[in-house]
Amino acid sequence: MIGIVVVSHSRPLARAAVQLALQMVPESKRPRVEVAAGLDETTLGTDAQAVADAIAQADSGDGVVVLTDLGSALLSAELALELAPAELAARAELAAAPLVEGLVAAVVTAAGGGDRATVAREAESGLAAKLDHLGRTPPGPADAAVSGAAEPAPAEPQPSLTVEVEITNPHGLHARPAANLVAELRGFDARAQLTNRTRGKGPAPASSLAGVSTLGLRRGDRLVASITGPEAQAAAAKLRQLAATGFGVDDAAELVAEADGQFSDQPQTGHQIVVGPVRHFSPVIDVSDYRPGDPATEQERLAQAIGAVLARLRHQADQPGEHAAVFSAQSILLEDPELMSTLQAGLTEGHSAVAIVEQDFSALANELAALDDPYLRDRAQDIRALARQITAELMGVDFNLGQASGVLVMDELDPLTAAALDPARCLGVITASGATTGHGVLIAAARGIPVVTGQPQAKRLPDKTVVGIDPVQGRLWVNPTMADLAELDKLSLERRNQATLAAELCQQPAVTRDGRRVLVEANIASLTDAKTAQANGADGAGLVRTELLFANWDHAPSAEEQAAVFRQLARGLDGRMMTIRTWDPGGDKPLAFLPQEPEANPMLGERGLRAMRRLPELFDEQLRAIALTSRRTPVRVMFPMVAQAEEVQWAVERLKQVLHHTRGNVVVGVMIETPAAAIRAADFAPLVDFISIGSNDLTQYTMAADRGNAAVAALAQGPKAAVWDLIEHAARAFAGRPVAVCGDLASQPDLAPRLVSLGVTELSVRPPLVGLVKLAVRTQA
Repeated sequence: MIGIVVVSHSRPLARAAVQLALQMVPESKRPRVEVAAGLDETTLGTDAQAVADAIAQADSGDGVVVLTDLGSALLSAELALELAPAELAARAELAAAPLVEGLVAAVVTAAGGGDRATVAREAESGLAAKLDHLGRTPPGPADAAVSGAAEPAPAEPQPSLTVEVEITNPHGLHARPAANLVAELRGFDARAQLTNRTRGKGPAPASSLAGVSTLGLRRGDRLVASITGPEAQAAAAKLRQLAATGFGVDDAAELVAEADGQFSDQPQTGHQIVVGPVRHFSPVIDVSDYRPGDPATEQERLAQAIGAVLARLRHQADQPGEHAAVFSAQSILLEDPELMSTLQAGLTEGHSAVAIVEQDFSALANELAALDDPYLRDRAQDIRALARQITAELMGVDFNLGQASGVLVMDELDPLTAAALDPARCLGVITASGATTGHGVLIAAARGIPVVTGQPQAKRLPDKTVVGIDPVQGRLWVNPTMADLAELDKLSLERRNQATLAAELCQQPAVTRDGRRVLVEANIASLTDAKTAQANGADGAGLVRTELLFANWDHAPSAEEQAAVFRQLARGLDGRMMTIRTWDPGGDKPLAFLPQEPEANPMLGERGLRAMRRLPELFDEQLRAIALTSRRTPVRVMFPMVAQAEEVQWAVERLKQVLHHTRGNVVVGVMIETPAAAIRAADFAPLVDFISIGSNDLTQYTMAADRGNAAVAALAQGPKAAVWDLIEHAARAFAGRPVAVCGDLASQPDLAPRLVSLGVTELSVRPPLVGLVKLAVRTQA
């Protein structure tokens, strides 16, 4: 009997449709129906690997018919057939059918003994009864017009107008942008046939959402439209406009869609102390048993391996939260045409797939590792991680990290590995190298898995050695004594009790024992951050990291685009004050739309206001966005990376001009990140309303230690006497006015009382730590 697979973005929807369809046939004659829907019980999305597994489960040997709902579900189903074994894929057919009516028809036909082609055909005609009842006829491809209405054929052939555009949407032309394209073009008296030139798919009528979706248009693909009709010119102009604006779905909307409703009121922080046995995870895969085939075989093996890795990356990129962009960037990296061309050339020359992956990925990783830019150096880790994943697929090795238990020891923690770990089994991670700000470390911490980095001695520990780790202090205990365990238990209990009490009191103001109110705000770079901050009682956003918020945009966002994002953040914060930092590119925070010349020492190069003075139009556009936002919600602006008053004078003057034209109302501040700015803080007092001390940069500049360099990172971490002196000096210069701290020092609850005692009036911290920091402030005398 033919099996059936239902692919939907919603698991409850798919189950309900299956329940309805199965009621149409006796239980004894029901076909096997499998569901591959949603990413979990409540999260919308599709997973190609889950679809492939469902096809295998539904197949009895007679074949499988697959039904899907929206466009990206069809793309996942297509990718699933690429992932499935060839003999299974040959027995599966994707039906271009409506989900509910098509499923009912498919179940009834399969129960009656219909073959695969018959089941698919009946599913695709599932709308016939409804169309007949309404007195309508099915639209045919030959007369599919952009307007969606049947029109008489023109008296004589009309010339065709051809338009070609590039798809720039981060996730391609999925359901929302495809729907916008269809809706916008329907208003013209013209017919359009669309083709995906890059992937050789089409044509499909522009009036059909399903047809447009089947083109599989992804970012970078070339969309070609052949348009005829009286309003062809106008339709072509509209298509160009749509393509230039992301088909009406900008990155701000993507941010909102990914984050809305997908945050936890009690997020994991990955800061807990753990004790457990060591388990070593080796990234080295034994390839000695690999048996190479001919070039064609090797090309097929490599394509399947890369496809499997891409499927996992795309699945992670579709998950809500601020780290989705990391996986999206890795998938783009793996699809790099030059890299793929190099791999194919090596295979053609007779190299095996495992050899060419090792050779080419290692060469690229070494090239990146040799760069001065710490951000680009970190990308070498991403390259090595991709190579491991592809090699594992080629060798049929399953790291099975979801089952990994204990405290894992590894060279470095990459994003995919961090995402695969099960927080219920993996107690923690120790890395031999890497900094605390790597993508993998941040993702693990966000999932509640503590990580201690830069511990090369851990590689020499035998498996099952008992260790204790404290990610807050970055400490490692090997074979802890009874006294050590007692200390750790006490510290861990204190932190748990504090966390419970902090959660209960987080919505209350942080007031010291002598009656001083201290604002505890959050550092945010996404809507998820904003909602988490609000849920944890933040008094607002003390730092909006605009260069992270827009890091993956391929064009400089307009004032209106930025303001739309800022307003969403404001709603996430329930209208509380936002402090927006202007563009701070350079160093370890590059902007995709703002390429900069390589610098010998980028951390001491053209950053913050220094870069903006070269790009005043970009700066003014952001100031306009902040001013527009201020008309609806309370906003402060602060200027980063300054060393002298003249720089701030320039920025304030440009802001005044913008505010004059926009009638905005913005409070102005400056960041104190350099020793020069801290020592001369009084020079800024006549120019701005408040200061915010960026303790991370202030520490690394004061201690002359790059925080991304593991060899000297200890010098740039934790409280330093010289930095305390600079904070106190700057706070005195602004006595009686707001003085904030927004770096790592602010996020350490035990340091809050001392900061307050020095004259700090605001602390901007990581969103999950708001309650703990508030609790610490209340202990200040």
